[in-house]
Amino acid sequence: MKTMFNKTKKMISSALLVTLATTTSRAQGVQGITAAESSLLAYVDPVASLCLVIGAVVGLIGGVRVYIKWNSGDQDINKELMGWGGSCLFLVLVSVIIKAFFGV
Repeated sequence: MKTMFNKTKKMISSALLVTLATTTSRAQGVQGITAAESSLLAYVDPVASLCLVIGAVVGLIGGVRVYIKWNSGDQDINKELMGWGGSCLFLVLVSVIIKAFFGV
């Protein structure tokens, strides 16, 4: 009878220990996800601003290249203009979409 009582006591204590461990790990998991989210949101604004700055630099370089081609009489200005303009537009839209995606 005493052995059966000890086995039951061990099983109950083991069940309580497992329950406590899973509850604690869930709480730590939620805390980890919250910490990762806040750290990720801290990088959204600088990355979006960096995309805008890179877009501005690409726009300036593209404008100068298109101007040089135009003055030299090159007939391929439209292709060059669409390429550089499209890349600037892409970088501006990426910064807007990043901010909208993360809700900043």
